[in-house]
Amino acid sequence: MTAPESYWPPFALTLETPRLTLRPIRDEDIPAAVQAALDGVHEPGRNPFSQPWAEAPAEELGPNMAQWYWRCRGTMSPEDWTLLLGIWHGGEFVGCQDIAAKDFAALKTVSTGSWLTRRVQGRGLGKEMRAAVALYAFDWLGAEIAESEAAAWNRQSLGVSRSLGYEPNGVTRANWGGTVQDSQRVRLTPAGFNRPDWTLNVRGHEPTARYLGIRA
Repeated sequence: MTAPESYWPPFALTLETPRLTLRPIRDEDIPAAVQAALDGVHEPGRNPFSQPWAEAPAEELGPNMAQWYWRCRGTMSPEDWTLLLGIWHGGEFVGCQDIAAKDFAALKTVSTGSWLTRRVQGRGLGKEMRAAVALYAFDWLGAEIAESEAAAWNRQSLGVSRSLGYEPNGVTRANWGGTVQDSQRVRLTPAGFNRPDWTLNVRGHEPTARYLGIRA
């Protein structure tokens, strides 16, 4: 049988932290991803995302998520890419951590976003998975800046950012899912990064880097 990474090299990538495994979401992972989202991602009526994707009716959520995963793969190029990394905790799919970049060769900048199913929130997993992609971005991809953003009221996400060393990078007014609200941007550099006391285990970096046009 042909290995998935032979036709889409980023499928070879795996990041491991003390408690988590992060790797690109494959088609066979989509049912578990949909179920994790259906189990609840945020408090009803309290959407923390720029698009209220998690509030879609159950019959729409699965197709929407599958189309998003396929779209990100299908449009990926060295000039504009998004890696959607599934998160596994104790063998269970519990969320997604993405890392994306445009014109990375010149800008050396990545952006990140994430979600976790509600039943595992509050355990520090969000910080651990963000630390994982920051380590990967700085130490393996050669990024010089990591950016993120969150609704100004989202204390959990902004708290994770502060704990890792992100600094405020401006407030914008945004229309998120039909609701106008303030969005806090944050920015992290290697010098300001509060590195974790554990080592990130990385497999499959070289084929992923080549596919993204990054010199390994």
